[in-house]
Amino acid sequence: MADFDFDAVVVGAGAVGLACGYALTKRGLVVAVLESGPIIGEGVSARNSEVVHGGLYYATGSLKARLCVQGRRALYAFCDSHKVAYDRCGKFVVATTLDEVARLDGILEQAQANDVEGMAHMSKAQVLALEPELKSEGALVSPESGVFDSHGYMLALQGEIEAGGGAVVTSTPFEGASPIAGGGWSVRAGGTEPTTLTCRMLVTAPGLSAQAVANEIDGFPKAEIPEGHYGKGVYFRLTGKAPFARLIYPPPIPGALGTHYRRDLGGQAVFGPDLQFVDTLDYSVDPARAVEFYAYIRKFWPGLPDGALAPDYAGIRPKLHGPGEPQPDFRIDGPEKHGLADLVTLFGIESPGLTSSLAIGEEVVSRLGL
Repeated sequence: MADFDFDAVVVGAGAVGLACGYALTKRGLVVAVLESGPIIGEGVSARNSEVVHGGLYYATGSLKARLCVQGRRALYAFCDSHKVAYDRCGKFVVATTLDEVARLDGILEQAQANDVEGMAHMSKAQVLALEPELKSEGALVSPESGVFDSHGYMLALQGEIEAGGGAVVTSTPFEGASPIAGGGWSVRAGGTEPTTLTCRMLVTAPGLSAQAVANEIDGFPKAEIPEGHYGKGVYFRLTGKAPFARLIYPPPIPGALGTHYRRDLGGQAVFGPDLQFVDTLDYSVDPARAVEFYAYIRKFWPGLPDGALAPDYAGIRPKLHGPGEPQPDFRIDGPEKHGLADLVTLFGIESPGLTSSLAIGEEVVSRLGL
C-alpha cells in the first residue's frame, strides 16, 4: 500500500458497504469506508424488516437468487461467531384463498431451483396446528427464514474492518473520484475536514444515492447509470400479544413481497412494508394507511382487533423499476460494464440486500479480480 493511503475505499457504511469492506479486509487489505451520515447504517439498513430471507422467489440464475442463498448461509454463521442475536423462526407463505393455493406450487418450484433448503407444502390442518389464529387454505414453509439484529451485525462488521487496520469514517460524504494515471483512484471526501484520499480500488455501495455517487466519478459513462426510483414502505406495530411465532407472508405482489408479519427479537408484532412510489425521502407514516393494513392483514389474521395497529416507521428502497414495471436484478457493475479499472458500482440493492450482504461483498471482491 506504499503508494496509496488505503488499499480500497468503500462509499457507504450500510450493511452492504460494510460487508464489502469486510470482504476486502479478509483479503488482508486496509480499507476506508466513507459514510455521509453521522452513524453507520442509518439509511436503508436501519429502516427494513430485519428479515433473513430464504431466497424463494428470485429468478433462476439471477444475482438475487444466488447471493440471497449464499448470503443467508454465511449470515447465520457470522451471527453465531460474532454473537449477533437472531431467531431462525421459519416462514409461512400463506394461501388465504383456494385461488392462491396453485400459486404456491410455482413458488416451491422456484425455491427448489434456487437450492433453498427444507421447503415443503403444509396442509390447512398442518398450518392450523402450528399457528391456530392463522387463516389459510395451505402454505409453504421456509424453515431457514428468520429475523436478526441488523445493527448488531453492522457493528460487528465495523469491528472486523477496524481490527484489520481499516477505518469506518462517518460524517464524511463522498464528493467525487478521479482515476490516477498508472492505476488507482483519488477520492474527494467532504465534511468538516475535507480531504483527498488515494486508493488502489474503489467500491460504491451508497444505497439511495448510488446514481448521484456514480455521477461524480470522472469518466463514468452516464449511459451506464440506471434510472433510480424511491419505493416507500410503512410499518405498523401491534399493541398486544404477537399472534404468530413464524414470519407470515402472503404470495408476492408485483414489485414487492407484500405486506407481511414478523415477530421482532423483542417479541412484538410488526406488519409491513407496503409499497408506494415517492419522489422525496419522506419517512413520515400516515396513520390513515392503517385502513388498508387492517383489510390486508385480516385476510390471514381475521382476529386482528380494531384499534390495535399503531404507526411505527417507514423505509425507502432504492428501486431500479417504476410502478407497473418488472422488478430487475441487483446491479453489481465492474470494469466490463463501465470501462473503469479497479471500480465496482452497486445499484438497486434493495431486498434481499441485507440477507445477501456477505455474499455481495464476496461478489464485489471477485469482480475486482481478488
